[in-house]
Amino acid sequence: MLVGIISDTHGLMRPQALAALRGSDLIIHAGDVGRPEVLDDLRGLAPVFAVRGNIDTQPWSRRLPETAAVPVGKLLLLVLHDIATLEAGTVPRFAAVIFGHSHKPSVETRDGTLFLNPGSAGPRRFRLPVTIARLRMRGRTLDPEIVELDL
Repeated sequence: MLVGIISDTHGLMRPQALAALRGSDLIIHAGDVGRPEVLDDLRGLAPVFAVRGNIDTQPWSRRLPETAAVPVGKLLLLVLHDIATLEAGTVPRFAAVIFGHSHKPSVETRDGTLFLNPGSAGPRRFRLPVTIARLRMRGRTLDPEIVELDL
């Protein structure tokens, strides 16, 4: 299974991001969506799970949860926007923690749990790359990849 992961679009749905996410079986948006049309565009590719980010304050965004437990195959993924809000003790039951907010892509394993930030696919911030992530899942094996978009 291929999970496409995007975050911090801030209302900008780049065609390069859509192209990089094409072929995903599922797409996760880790917050700071910016506009509901971003989610509509993603739903044109695959089912979408999205959480609310700190800029998602408009009435439409109230439908988005602050955190989500997303079942993928036999595994459970925790999705939230800001890793600083992660409650202690919740991680062990999840195969991965997906988050955004910092705009900095990262892949790290802590005590057997994958922590994945896809970076930002929205407006460029400072000199950070514009990125999404892909997570290939085979049984209980997770193979993450950060993809820098060619702008």
